[in-house]
Amino acid sequence: MRRFGAMLGAALLAGCAGMVPGGHPPLDTGVAPAPPPIAASTARAASLRPGPDIASLPIAAADAASALSAFRASCAKILYRDDTSGLTIRTDWQAPCGAAQSWTGDARQFFASQFESVIVGDGAAFATGYFEPEILGSRVRAPGYDVPIYKLPPDLVRAWPADMPESERSGRPPLGRYDESGAFVPYFERAEIEQGALAGKGLEIGWAADGIEFFFLQIQGSGLLRLPDGSVTRIGYAGQNGREYVGIGSVMRTRGLIGEGPGQYPGSMQGIVQYLREHPQEGADLMRLNKSWIFFRELNTDGPLGSLEIPVRRGDSVAVDPKFVPYGAPVFLDLDRDVADGLWIAQDTGGAIKGANRFDTFWGNGADAREIAGSMSGRGRALILLPRGTLARLTAQ
Repeated sequence: MRRFGAMLGAALLAGCAGMVPGGHPPLDTGVAPAPPPIAASTARAASLRPGPDIASLPIAAADAASALSAFRASCAKILYRDDTSGLTIRTDWQAPCGAAQSWTGDARQFFASQFESVIVGDGAAFATGYFEPEILGSRVRAPGYDVPIYKLPPDLVRAWPADMPESERSGRPPLGRYDESGAFVPYFERAEIEQGALAGKGLEIGWAADGIEFFFLQIQGSGLLRLPDGSVTRIGYAGQNGREYVGIGSVMRTRGLIGEGPGQYPGSMQGIVQYLREHPQEGADLMRLNKSWIFFRELNTDGPLGSLEIPVRRGDSVAVDPKFVPYGAPVFLDLDRDVADGLWIAQDTGGAIKGANRFDTFWGNGADAREIAGSMSGRGRALILLPRGTLARLTAQ
């Protein structure tokens, strides 16, 4: 979900600065960290071996049918983009995408006939969860709605600081702004924006009723605004200020504020929110440790947009590291959290989703989505499904 969102289960907020459209950081609730990534730069550089026959996997008919629908939607994008994992080339997807458009039979047979399973590295998976929050909001400032929701400011640009030597300039220039003297400086951080750095510039696209709820919506990267008349509008990631992302869950655990001990708040999103509400000044200071700020745009889609710029779907869309899983590829997860077992389609990414077999499962919106995503921290096995013949081509190279 562009630009950031979630993994409540393991990161309540980790790594927003590196996000891309559709990406999101995990919600950092201070739980056990993900396993260290495999020491390879891409899936192609990691060890690969064939997995079990797809027909032998315990995939439910309904799960396969919804995954097929999500895969079909992905084809509009994956046929025309390069795969940074090194596993596939564009033409590999022509056969399964062609079959998907006209498939009317058992969806399980579709996946069994069109794909082969591959184990990347040791196949040991770690999965968290994200969701689309719904908060109270208004299109105009009104009593009870005084937390600004900003669109992307025109003075947020990429450039090299004048004092940076040419030899150190590599990759994309950093985000920042030009100050009154013409010097390129870092963009305003969260505390400065909350204190009015962008006020009066006509950047407000809406107003939220609750600063804490809006903070977590920024972590997720998109969400729903429930307007005073009861209608709902969707907002999505438009950009980020380029400042450091800090996961407050980990900070709170380090400080002994959350955990399982006497007097501590529960180490969950719910426990973190409870602390923030009961300690407003300390809570505001904690949230401002996360200097990252997300800017939004209004969406007219029927779901939040992932990195593929198509709506992500509950129970079907998963965020991956595209250097290890091709966008659009089906993924089979078998975890110690049974609710996340089954087929997923790689349609999103996130700033904290790094390395092989690291996943962030999407759970839609609503109270149950918040609950599942907020407690999701699953470990188990992962299979990447690639178009038939891919592994033979790779091993022959």
